[in-house]
Parts: sequence; C-alpha cells; structure tokens
Amino acid sequence: MTDLTEPAWDDEAGPLVRPFTLTQGRTRAARDDLTLITLVTTVEKDAEGAAERRELYPEHLAILRMCREPQAVAEIAARIDLPVSIAKVIIDDLFDAGHVHVRPPVAMARTPDLEILRKVRDGLRRL
Repeated sequence: MTDLTEPAWDDEAGPLVRPFTLTQGRTRAARDDLTLITLVTTVEKDAEGAAERRELYPEHLAILRMCREPQAVAEIAARIDLPVSIAKVIIDDLFDAGHVHVRPPVAMARTPDLEILRKVRDGLRRL
C-alpha cells in the first residue's frame, strides 16, 4: 500500500505532482479567450525574477521564464509537457495574479487589393 503522506516519486522525473494539484482540481480556465494561439507574455517585473516565490509551482515558474518572449498557449503546454487544458488554468491563474499578459495573436494582414496595387504601379510609372 502506498503512503499518501509521502510525495510521489519517479526515479527519472523526480517528485511527481498531479495536474489536479497544480490547478486545485479545476479542469477549465475561467477565461474563455485563452485559445491555442493566444499569446502569453511575462509582466516586466516578473521577467526579472520577482515572481519566483515559494507559493508558485515549478510549472508556474517555467511559464514565467519561457514567456519573457511571447509564447502561444499550445507552445507553452508542449514545452511544460502538460495537457492544454491544464496549461490554460495555470496561465489563467498567473494572469489573475498579475504575472502575465495575454492577448490574441496579431491578425494577419489582408492580401492587398490587386486593383489598388495596379493603380499605385500606374501612378509610379507616370512619375
């Protein structure tokens, strides 16, 4: 029988923390706007390490370090090796605590209208 007072341990991975422990049992983020391509960036003060406090799990700290440059939610989940749903909950918690900014990706520019390009070309030729 396993002693539940002792932390789980894996010889290769070290101490194991179940995903529901990281999220306090939540399976969904409160925010509806966290998609796979939502960009997450560490708040400037936390990028310098101010957020590295004892109450944050290593996964939280890993996200803060990796998001010094904008990262997509899907990339974050892959890099911390957790399901996207769990990554979203952790990101949501970091956002609520003021550690990260979240924003939708920059919209792709529309393809220029071919007629406008022709007019510009014709105008340049007349110069």
